[in-house]
Amino acid sequence: MNPRETLLASFHAALAAADPLQIVPQHLPKPPKGRTLVVGAGKAAASMALAVEQHWPADAPLDGTVITRYAHGLLTNRITVVEAGHPVPDEAGAAAAKRILDSARRLSRDDLLLALISGGGSSLLSLPAETITMADLKAVTQELLRCGATIQEINTVRKHLSAIHGGRLAVACKAEILALVVSDVTGDDPTHVASGPCAPDPTTYQDALDILNRYECRIPKAVQETLARGIRGELAETPKPGDKAFARTENRVIATAHQSLAAAAKFFQANGVCAAILGDSVTGEAREVAKVYAALAREVKAHGEPWQPPVALISGGECTVTVRGSGRGGRCAEFLLSLINELQGEDGIHALACDTDGIDGTENNAGAIAAPEAFARAAKLGLRADKLLANNDGYGYFSALGDLVVTGPTRTNVNDYRAILVV
Repeated sequence: MNPRETLLASFHAALAAADPLQIVPQHLPKPPKGRTLVVGAGKAAASMALAVEQHWPADAPLDGTVITRYAHGLLTNRITVVEAGHPVPDEAGAAAAKRILDSARRLSRDDLLLALISGGGSSLLSLPAETITMADLKAVTQELLRCGATIQEINTVRKHLSAIHGGRLAVACKAEILALVVSDVTGDDPTHVASGPCAPDPTTYQDALDILNRYECRIPKAVQETLARGIRGELAETPKPGDKAFARTENRVIATAHQSLAAAAKFFQANGVCAAILGDSVTGEAREVAKVYAALAREVKAHGEPWQPPVALISGGECTVTVRGSGRGGRCAEFLLSLINELQGEDGIHALACDTDGIDGTENNAGAIAAPEAFARAAKLGLRADKLLANNDGYGYFSALGDLVVTGPTRTNVNDYRAILVV
């Protein structure tokens, strides 16, 4: 068994289990009496739209707009694919989001709104509330990304600064709504995926303000005033569970991190390696989670407990990184660099950490891979894992070693995939 090749193949097995081209067709409804409007946003939006086109009856009316990240588009014929900014929103996304909202408002009760929702949609489908500007929204987003807030916390704020998130798209539409959701969040609650444009929102303006205060975010005056007005009841809250709009809306989660972990586990088992799924909803600081996993890997290697080698310890979820340095890299590189720093080149423990969307943070890599000998190889290059970790420079470490994993856009997103192979 080649540990490196095995780990990479397990990642591709996880990706295949979340491929919209294979999953979406199983969930398509029958065409309605009227027309079908397809809308959507996220890193999987283009592949989901293409899957709809490939399996929709040629004689059934179909059109619409979906928004995806720059360089993530695909060629479609009936559904327009718009590329926009992520993770910081931009004007291209706002213009497309306005077009989506206006189109949804024109639907009748004989029509169908087919919403294609996936991770990344929060920034891509950004339509600022009337009381703030795109510059305000960008500033808040950058603050939240920097401070280490969870995706649920970030989306709580976004919903209360948006004209389309937090169920507002559903409220604007008179037609039946089917939202197909590729989940990139722990717990797989549709309200958190792409900030839930078609899902009820249980959070409040007060919750949003509390989050910004907790992380001591510096926010524009217009944002402060908007949240204050919402708390005073001068601005409408997001629609809550029980709102009549959701009586005609179905949010159906069609791909999850757990499905991908199960596919990876099946791959390992088929290749003679025991697989232990440690959880699909792992959160917390990436470097701290890595310390726990390093201790577990050591226990397995030294004592054969709680599993005998060879075993793959696999997990998913979304860790966070509190940025304190000036280095490059996302949460997967941060996790893996912390793991290496803990293990100090301990023999027989190999690892991979990659984001299933093919982008770790804002870099061009999905993540990285590490073998025991990488620690000594890095030392020869003058690279100290602890120093680069302190500077949040996982990308620099693994780039210098040639151990980045680069897939290009995968056009899906079920969050992070981590595998530690103990042999």
